[in-house]
Amino acid sequence: MDIIKKIAELKLVPVAVVEDSENAIPLGNALLESGLPIVEVTFRTTAAADSISILKKEMPDMLVGAGTVLKIKQVNAAVRAGAEFIVTPGFNPTVVDYCVTNNIIIVPGLNSASFIEWGLERGLNHFKFYPADLSGGTKMLQAFSGPYPTVKFMPTGGINNDTLIEFLKLKNVFACGGSWIVKKDLIASKKFKEIELLTKEAVSLIQSL
Repeated sequence: MDIIKKIAELKLVPVAVVEDSENAIPLGNALLESGLPIVEVTFRTTAAADSISILKKEMPDMLVGAGTVLKIKQVNAAVRAGAEFIVTPGFNPTVVDYCVTNNIIIVPGLNSASFIEWGLERGLNHFKFYPADLSGGTKMLQAFSGPYPTVKFMPTGGINNDTLIEFLKLKNVFACGGSWIVKKDLIASKKFKEIELLTKEAVSLIQSL
């Protein structure tokens, strides 16, 4: 499977903070029922690796990635658990180089031309644009399209249903990432039906493109 191509087809990556691995399955079910078989489980909690492992074991059709990856040991933990892609908030050369050397799919975070060129030097051309809302939004991405026509972005940070389509209409955006459909408090309080409704609304918007 071409992971990046699959992400581009789905167009939306739910960024989930899972504090209790028992919530992994109902979260996965809510996303699958909504027609969005993908999730990025962030390494902001100790339950991240277990949650990824559970999702991959119980839901093989779900595309599962690891987010907020800051260290090589987190990369290894994520890969061992079954993560199919790595997402970082910033461009850490140590982590990026490790992933590139070991053929681990990584979408590093950045918000400047300098870091884009660091990525291009390493053979990468798909990046997370973060934080999207505070880094110039769609105007910044449009500016990047001139000097970097082969580069694609996954804007994340501050995106919601009101701005999702605005970003996805850009030719250099391959997907959007966001937590608004899988809010931390909704997962913690087990409000999976609400997550399902929020996700269905976002998926409906995407299908209207």
